[in-house]
Amino acid sequence: MATEKRLSARRKHTLKSCMLVVAGNLLEAESVVKVEEREKYLADKCPPLELPYSRDELMELCKQLHQQVGVSEEERYCIEFKLNMVLNEVRDLNIKIVDLRGKFKRPRLKKVRMSADAMLKALLGSKHTVNMDLRANLKQVKKEVKEEDKQLRDVGDWRKNVEDKSDRKKMFDS
Repeated sequence: MATEKRLSARRKHTLKSCMLVVAGNLLEAESVVKVEEREKYLADKCPPLELPYSRDELMELCKQLHQQVGVSEEERYCIEFKLNMVLNEVRDLNIKIVDLRGKFKRPRLKKVRMSADAMLKALLGSKHTVNMDLRANLKQVKKEVKEEDKQLRDVGDWRKNVEDKSDRKKMFDS
């Protein structure tokens, strides 16, 4: 970063003001061009009105104007319909893009302490009558007690057991 040249605040301010002046001039020129185009279009589509004095000529003029209004309304309707179709297509494509990217945020789920019964009751409503007591469905296993296991349990205090064995060792030594 030390090698980069930084602009001073005064220089930045002058550049911004110059950019704003240029942008303002461009906007003015663009608005003038739009006004000229609009006047040109209106001159082409709507020639100046010359009112005739007789009643028959006025009726004919009204019929012509009515036909022109009908044509322009039909064009407007077609353009609106095409615009809506394009907007819908753009919206659908945006949805597809979001789906393909997978950049939608997944909400953080809160931890809920709920038993299986309560969960099924919340999902199924009052229809839920099955009890989910899983321990009741387990098999009962009878445990066979072997005599060796019984003797090991009956040994009792390990110190006494060690003393008994030491007495036996003395008997063999003597």
